[in-house]
Amino acid sequence: MFEAPARIALTCSDCGLDLGAHERGGRLAGIVTALLAIVLMLIAVGIETTFRPPIWLQAAFWAPITVFGVIGALRLFKTTLLYAAYNKHETNPE
Repeated sequence: MFEAPARIALTCSDCGLDLGAHERGGRLAGIVTALLAIVLMLIAVGIETTFRPPIWLQAAFWAPITVFGVIGALRLFKTTLLYAAYNKHETNPE
């Protein structure tokens, strides 16, 4: 269903379904990313004020958490939007 870590494929590789026609959410994906960034920054500030870890440990910890968190959130978000659009199309064919 995905052709890149967070990009929906245009067609399903198994059944040939046109997923590109149902994929929406390019603008909303930015909002999801921004909200996740705010949450991660608040957690990072909380850890910094509580434990005062060295900067190299912060960088080593937060870099992969941020990358995998954003990719995971976008995949979940886009899958949910795609499912809702496909389900709506199936119940109301025009």
